[in-house]
Amino acid sequence: MRGARTFLLAVACALLAGTAAPGTATAAEPDEVVVFATELAPLTVYPEPHGCHKLPVAAHVLTNRTDRPVTVYGDPFCLTPGLIVQPGFGAHVPPGSGSFSA
Repeated sequence: MRGARTFLLAVACALLAGTAAPGTATAAEPDEVVVFATELAPLTVYPEPHGCHKLPVAAHVLTNRTDRPVTVYGDPFCLTPGLIVQPGFGAHVPPGSGSFSA
């Protein structure tokens, strides 16, 4: 009886481990920066971003879904010192005139 419990516990752990691994691999696949503006506007998606990108006027939150750091600037030309957003993280962005570079 005790051996059957141990076997069932081992099987359950193996199944849980097998279902958890694909989720972590999928989360790293997108190479994009996503910007949220308001609840009334669709998300702005920048697939495979490179160089300087001006943010939408109503931008509120930037999410870095790339595998490299993204820098957020307070000006529209990526010239001022910026905030570095690490992969898998996000940041509030200045409304009206911000930009980011990847």
